[in-house]
Amino acid sequence: MAHDDSPAAAAPHRRVELDSAEALRLLGSVSLGRIVFTRHALPTVRPVNHILDGGDIVIRTHETAALTSHAQGNSGPGVVVAYEADAIDPETHLGWSVVVTGYARLVTDPGELARYERMLRPWVEQSMDRAVRIRPDLVTGVLLTTDGRPDTA
Repeated sequence: MAHDDSPAAAAPHRRVELDSAEALRLLGSVSLGRIVFTRHALPTVRPVNHILDGGDIVIRTHETAALTSHAQGNSGPGVVVAYEADAIDPETHLGWSVVVTGYARLVTDPGELARYERMLRPWVEQSMDRAVRIRPDLVTGVLLTTDGRPDTA
């Protein structure tokens, strides 16, 4: 059996549960995450950039996106989605991960949409003429550490 001298093997790792406020703070410290929704009754995952606005997660999308049509056609509280963001070092395997479950709705107010267009620049070369707001219902987060203390920005 080979001996592992990598930094990840140097100390035992601990998993520390984060409270929702700390989890949202960490999510707001990065700009990229993954949205999970259903398409044709199957889970679908898309990488997207986001901002945190008043505790809500906002992403930009386009008219023909699958998520746009789901969020647009829902007259209730919105379509159920999950949103995940993380910052985990690939060598040490230390960092954090946050998962938010909530309801996504299309932003329809022209003033809000214009504001989000100014605040959130798409990271792909495609027209992003829509915005989706995710209202967190359940926020969970874990810190992957060796000592139980946050080592994050």
